[in-house]
Amino acid sequence: QVQLVESGGGLVQAGGSLRLSCIASGRSISNYAMGWFRQAPGKEREFVAAISWGGVNTNIADSVKGRFTISRDNAKNTVYLQMNSLRPEDTAVYCCAADLKGRGTRDVLGYDYWGQGTQVTVSS
Repeated sequence: QVQLVESGGGLVQAGGSLRLSCIASGRSISNYAMGWFRQAPGKEREFVAAISWGGVNTNIADSVKGRFTISRDNAKNTVYLQMNSLRPEDTAVYCCAADLKGRGTRDVLGYDYWGQGTQVTVSS
């Protein structure tokens, strides 16, 4: 079992930045691809970013490309999402997820473990 806990969310003005963290426990995630997803009220869960087990390969959604960066520190069992130039449409609950098969897919169904999420609210 892998437990994932996100932190770093909050209220920020448009144009601001936040850094989300996802700390894993129960098992090392160093062999897993990791992803970030978000879900706004009334909308489906949406892929944001994914990173390979070694951190070499990343996959970023077009809607956040150039503004968001995903990274990881396997020694700390932690994955990060740096969010810059935030927009009101980025408002959502952000969740991290672990892909035990190591693919780093954009598909929600490709992930095995999920965190509870952290709220990000961007005011205009």
